[in-house]
Amino acid sequence: MNQYDCLTDDSSLASAIFVPSYCGLDLGRYLWDYNASFRDSLSLDLVKWLARQPEWKRMFGRDHFFVAGRIAWDFRRQIDNDNGWGSVLMSLPESMNMTMLTIESNSWSNEFAIPYPTHFHPSSDSEVLQWQDRIRKQKRKYLFSFAGAPRPVLQDSIRGQIIDQCLASGRLCKLLDCESGPNKCDNPVEVLKVFMDSIFCLQPPGDSYTRRSTFDSIVAGCIPVFFHPGSAYAQYLWYLPKKYNKYSVFIPAYKVKNGSISINETLLQVCEDRMMDMREEVIKLIPKIIYADPRSKLKTTEDAFDIAVKRVLERVEKVRTEIKEGKDPGIGFAEGNSWKLKMSEAGIEEDWDHFF
Repeated sequence: MNQYDCLTDDSSLASAIFVPSYCGLDLGRYLWDYNASFRDSLSLDLVKWLARQPEWKRMFGRDHFFVAGRIAWDFRRQIDNDNGWGSVLMSLPESMNMTMLTIESNSWSNEFAIPYPTHFHPSSDSEVLQWQDRIRKQKRKYLFSFAGAPRPVLQDSIRGQIIDQCLASGRLCKLLDCESGPNKCDNPVEVLKVFMDSIFCLQPPGDSYTRRSTFDSIVAGCIPVFFHPGSAYAQYLWYLPKKYNKYSVFIPAYKVKNGSISINETLLQVCEDRMMDMREEVIKLIPKIIYADPRSKLKTTEDAFDIAVKRVLERVEKVRTEIKEGKDPGIGFAEGNSWKLKMSEAGIEEDWDHFF
């Protein structure tokens, strides 16, 4: 943010105000073995301080935004006692007037998902083009791959079945086991090598709906295969195409769970022409989902940071216009939407509410 071109030291001239609060780092210290008051203390201090500032009173915080480096679920504790998970940051009245950017959103209308950071931070447009050209020419020896570990304690997890189907597919599938032995999944070279060698990359939910692996696979030109609409389609509305079947394959998780579908057979049915079209769509997405080296700036394309700031400014300007027109800016700003409504706003017509 400090490298952004359009900064001003005069907050009265600012179109929007960035709140540099590291909420994820704060909460991460107290998620386990601490009571709720510990987890909430800095969140309460933050909003009280913000509400006292002259900048706040201009739009009562609706021109403020911040970034939280954890999933949104961690900031909306459902149970108001020590047994509830996370903090109450996003449930506070002041926070309802701000926009939160995070790696995974809930269905609230003031939360927006932005891409997980990958290991690719280009410093020029030419680096992006060279990388796209390289993966476009990449020979791929596996039909599909999965990098991850099972989640046996999660009742609805399909990772066990995915691993079983991968192993049963022989040379068609490559498994990067993140559970046994040295964890190769922490090595970006190992992960990218597997994804660059694969046509499709399986992206089931883990501890939450989304995973960084989705963006690693896009960087590698590997077509993502999703099993839950909350893993991408209902999340990255600013970044991914509305027509999700242009760049990905969707296999309902419950069909994997009950054994009524074969991942292997499903992916083998994708014809060569469609597969090539999907890969090209994935390759086109790369500039939009990466974060360029902050010491430089891409000149001919917008990266994930540029898109996020642009969309926040558009959102604030919409509120500013509503105020000038005498409308209530609070209507729709922080609504507890259903996922169905959120996806319909993204142009997705399928009724997937039951997945949530």
